[in-house]
Amino acid sequence: MKKVYTCFCVEVIHEGHLNIINEAAKLGEVTVGVLCDAEMIRYNLFPIKSLEERMEMISKVPNVKRVIVQKSIMYDDIFEQERPDIVVHGDDWRKEPKNSIRENVLENIEKYGGELVEIPYTYNDRVAKIDRQIQQKLAMPEFRRARLKKLLHLVPVVKTIEAHSGLTGLIAEKTIVASEQGLDQFDAMWVSSLCDSTEKGKPDIEVVDITSRLRTINDIMEVTTKPIIFDGDTGGLIDHFVYTVRSLERMGVSAIIIEDKIGLKRNSLFGTEVEQEQDTIEHFCEKIRAGKKVQLTSDFMIIARVESLILEKGMEDALNRAKAYVEAGADGIMIHSRKKDPTEILEFCTKFREIYKDIPLVVVPTSYNSVTEKELGEYGVNVVIYANQLIRSAFPAMQQTAIDILKNHRALEVDERIMPIKEVISLIDTL
Repeated sequence: MKKVYTCFCVEVIHEGHLNIINEAAKLGEVTVGVLCDAEMIRYNLFPIKSLEERMEMISKVPNVKRVIVQKSIMYDDIFEQERPDIVVHGDDWRKEPKNSIRENVLENIEKYGGELVEIPYTYNDRVAKIDRQIQQKLAMPEFRRARLKKLLHLVPVVKTIEAHSGLTGLIAEKTIVASEQGLDQFDAMWVSSLCDSTEKGKPDIEVVDITSRLRTINDIMEVTTKPIIFDGDTGGLIDHFVYTVRSLERMGVSAIIIEDKIGLKRNSLFGTEVEQEQDTIEHFCEKIRAGKKVQLTSDFMIIARVESLILEKGMEDALNRAKAYVEAGADGIMIHSRKKDPTEILEFCTKFREIYKDIPLVVVPTSYNSVTEKELGEYGVNVVIYANQLIRSAFPAMQQTAIDILKNHRALEVDERIMPIKEVISLIDTL
């Protein structure tokens, strides 16, 4: 019999999957690959069930002879190890970005021999409902809140981009790119106080109150499923901070990052150009302990942001503070710098990793933006936050469009560079 291979990355087996398996069985002996957790995440599908549970589920389906783990979304290893005579797949992968996987299969068939059989994709109200239910489950607070800690164990670096509205949340949620290595996407979202304030036309001095900021989170949560890291600025008074922790945890936020400064909040990228006062180690540790004391789940994270390098207090001060914050119960450390050269960040990460092997490290490469995620990961960084690039790219584009309409007294001249309204609408899912 011919060796037939198909791959699934699913939580539920529905009639579409059964149809593919049944059609594959007509062609020969069926082996089903189950995509591993780390690759499912790159495919923009966060696993609810474990790999073992998914493999067991598929092994019980009639006509399935073998079940194996597919460790890469691309099929190079599968062809080298399994040498399938026929690969079976639904025909829904002909469009970008999934078409890169299809091209990879065709390249391997040309190299090793074989045949690709594509089955018409099954899509009806029942299948659509199952897909919606899975997405809605991922959006539930208990599932969303727990995702960040799981991601820290599944991916080399948690790629995080800012979101300040439902629309930017959808961009963070749905943007996927293809390369020779596979598919890639953002893992989490950062709700920045700077971007939240700027979106409302207000200065970044904690003038936007927590109630308004929670509404922003709710807008994002209504249309997305990915974990949220909240920019908590200084955290405010300790008595207020504990209520913020409770509110965020209840909503399903995964983490809050608070910085060790006091007084009127100023953006860190101003450094010593404006007056900024660092909190005492003792008081900031007290704030961390108070937050950890009131949280109800082990999923929620309080991450301490060390501002010593920003305020030019030196490496020793930064490390001493980081150690104290970890001992006070901080679930992670964010180290910040406004230098264009990443040297001091990499030095901190190296020295911190000599002391703590497993405490998550977070960086925000806004100024030192030449360094790659891979390079940062090699120095022990776990989370990379792109903290304000979406809003910074949106403003000049919108401003230029407004200028051109005023100049030409019509909108024709801007049409070529703006997205068709149908594409904007297509971003938004309907129930």
